[in-house]
Amino acid sequence: MAEGQIIVTGASKGIGAAIAGELERRGFSVVALSRSGEAPAGRAVVCDVTNEGDVKRAFGEIAAAGPVAGLVNNAGIHIGGPIASLTTESFNKTIALNTTAVMVAAREAFPFMEKNGGTIVNIGSFFDKLGVPDNLAYCASKAAVAAMTRCMAVEWAKHGIRVMNVAPGYIETDLNRDYLAREKVKAWMASRIPVGAPGKAEDVAKLVGSIFSEQIGFLTGETIYIDGGQGMNH
Repeated sequence: MAEGQIIVTGASKGIGAAIAGELERRGFSVVALSRSGEAPAGRAVVCDVTNEGDVKRAFGEIAAAGPVAGLVNNAGIHIGGPIASLTTESFNKTIALNTTAVMVAAREAFPFMEKNGGTIVNIGSFFDKLGVPDNLAYCASKAAVAAMTRCMAVEWAKHGIRVMNVAPGYIETDLNRDYLAREKVKAWMASRIPVGAPGKAEDVAKLVGSIFSEQIGFLTGETIYIDGGQGMNH
């Protein structure tokens, strides 16, 4: 991959912030996108990834400051609830951020990586292969991310662009730490996750960091699950 900036969406907190921090620790130049324009690591840039015009503007400004060598599509949302009462608004809101925004960001990043190559990492979920009650919109959106990753990988390989899908299982973050600390939840996690507990945001960040650092040219289009073995546990 050519030297240059790596754009990370949804980088103000949680997994996105951990990824931005890990990439920065590895010596990469990181641009951290968020709606708030705040980020604990990288150069913070305001961008609502559900707004195509905003994405085009932000990416253009970033590219004007130097080469773009990578993109991490991390921004996402989770709206749960029974299918029978799932509103079209909630479904569309989930798809807009988890799926459409991934396509738009990758599409807008492509012209800046077309000549010199690069790496795109989409953040999916192990829910992409599971049937999960109260999670139709989320599961559908993340399954689409895996499919888009494969399409991007085969179409853009000739440009030296690798595209990967990192699919986490249950990951502890500031947003869910109190919930995961409940004894009933901890017992359920221990019974379902072979390694015995949820992962950390740093686990996902290290995997993403290794994809950028190692630059394995023959590896593209794959979904890499990081779920403590839960998705394969019977």
